[in-house]
Amino acid sequence: MSLIWTKDGNYRLASYQSESDLEAAINQVKAQLFGDHRIYLDVKRKIGAKAGLRNIPDGYLVDLSGQRPRLYVVENELASHEPLRHIAVQILEFSLSFEAEPRAVKNIVFNALREQPDALAKCEAYAAAHGFRNLDHFLDVLVFETPFAALVVIDEIPENLENILAKKFQFGVEVLELACYENGEGERLYRFEPFLADLGEAEMVAAPTGTELPRRTDATTVDTVVVPAREEGFQDVFLKENRWYAVRIHGTMRPQIKYIAVYRVAPISAITHLAPVRSIEPWKDTDKFVLNFAEPAKEIGPIPLVKLSRVKALYNLRYTNRQTIVQAKTLDDVW
Repeated sequence: MSLIWTKDGNYRLASYQSESDLEAAINQVKAQLFGDHRIYLDVKRKIGAKAGLRNIPDGYLVDLSGQRPRLYVVENELASHEPLRHIAVQILEFSLSFEAEPRAVKNIVFNALREQPDALAKCEAYAAAHGFRNLDHFLDVLVFETPFAALVVIDEIPENLENILAKKFQFGVEVLELACYENGEGERLYRFEPFLADLGEAEMVAAPTGTELPRRTDATTVDTVVVPAREEGFQDVFLKENRWYAVRIHGTMRPQIKYIAVYRVAPISAITHLAPVRSIEPWKDTDKFVLNFAEPAKEIGPIPLVKLSRVKALYNLRYTNRQTIVQAKTLDDVW
């Protein structure tokens, strides 16, 4: 059994009593779970055409972290409720209902925002700062002009869930795990990875006072992944097989990825090649993926890691966009 030790006692992995218990936990930690630039709307209203398929999402997430807003339809689920089948069906129905009656979704989001004055003010400030005529124009773009995306919050991610969702849907589906731990007195701790955490600010390293702070990666502009590679893997797989496999990619980012770049680790310590991506497919029976190239990778740069850099050497996949890559002189220009 998973356990968290603290000097005040042990916390053991616990089960939520119901979906409403999970939803209460989401509301308790939503600021840390979703971040300062996202608004969670805990609102349950029926969507879909009156004469057709109709259902009730568990909520909505309004993402204001980029230059364009994005809306996620939320499904909260317990792993004990046959999630592999149930989640796939729910998400499919959400997408069909959303497509059939987007104006109803707009009204639901607007009314939910009106019930949260701080959230409404945040959207109005975002709209004014990003060139929208007014809040109505902002909501039109949010609902009608951004691609459909779903967010699943679950207490425990079942094996192969993300693989199955990737096979079934071309649109983005993000999965967040929110695990609960309790001590003997019933006090709780929660374990989770914040939403799209690795698109946030780059990790800081020691640097002179006054060094420019890292930039936040705008999820709406992402079209490229950068993967670290040792020389053997770079030569034998990236160059010879024209693919790169066993990588984790966010479900909501996967439909946007059009290019892959490689960062060759020390002693080269630089991005050196770029390739267009033909397809992204599940990798065997795992929740990882293989990126198949449309054509052999071409040499670029190099774009090196420099001394006293704001950006650390890459050990995991990172997101960016092609335009940034081709214009960059160092890794500091990328992130």
